[in-house]
Amino acid sequence: MNLESPKISVEKSPEDVFDFLANIKNFESLMPENISKFEVLSEDTFVFALKGMPEIVLKKKEVVPPNKIVLGAAGGKLDFSLTGNITKKDDASSEVQLEFSGDFNPMMAMMIKGPISKFIETLATSIPKAI
Repeated sequence: MNLESPKISVEKSPEDVFDFLANIKNFESLMPENISKFEVLSEDTFVFALKGMPEIVLKKKEVVPPNKIVLGAAGGKLDFSLTGNITKKDDASSEVQLEFSGDFNPMMAMMIKGPISKFIETLATSIPKAI
């Protein structure tokens, strides 16, 4: 299952956006209002939970400055990744798009598609306000 957020314009350079997303502590400011837990476990790992959902541990898996950051599930029953793609528009602005990719059975995919789509859209649209 692959889902994409809308492309979001950010009035910052790709380097600034990358530096912001590379610091996992900053993800707390991107989370939706219904977050019930956010905790940094290490320099590249954090755990979060939304109300009514299980805790999810994300770990930085790949960084390609200043264009790409990949977070992946660290343990747990679900294997998925969340990729932040950063594209330069000009020296002072860039575009960010989040991509969610996971391998789920059809029943699970049907259940989580809506909530995950809304979640990555919330993360993406929060980036310009949070930086």
